[in-house]
Amino acid sequence: MRVTRRLTATSTSLALAVAGLIIGTGSAAHAQSCSQAYLPLPDPTCQPGAYNPDVTQSTIDTTICVSGWTATVRPSSSYTNALKVQQITEYGYADTSTADYEEDHLVPLELGGAPQSAKNLWPEPRYGDTTATNKDTVENKLKKDVCNGTVTLSAARSAIAKNWTTALSSLGLS
Repeated sequence: MRVTRRLTATSTSLALAVAGLIIGTGSAAHAQSCSQAYLPLPDPTCQPGAYNPDVTQSTIDTTICVSGWTATVRPSSSYTNALKVQQITEYGYADTSTADYEEDHLVPLELGGAPQSAKNLWPEPRYGDTTATNKDTVENKLKKDVCNGTVTLSAARSAIAKNWTTALSSLGLS
């Protein structure tokens, strides 16, 4: 009888611990921490990038190349702010001030990045030599070049997801 109670108590404790992990993190798989070693890039195991399935080479004239289109798909700040807080913890940043980070799309909305995917959003530091502002310049140039046919959507997405700091030069655009 005592063995059964101990086993039940142990099983219950284990089940509660697992449930706490799942509730606290959203999923047991996302409990991992992300590495800062890739900065100014995100950890590719945490944020490999993700695409909006509505944006393809054949739809760019009605999606990303339409002025103001990104505003129609941009996630709410309440969503991105909550995700930013969670991901700042996952990255183990010592500076936890949300004002010091931009919750940024690795594959930008301007290139048809997935708007709400945690695989495509990460807390990009606003400080350092290569910042979110620097990335915005690259995003805008790539969008312009995709829309004028200088580079394909696929090539631009691949280059920026691999390394936004070298995306332009890797495509021969800098």
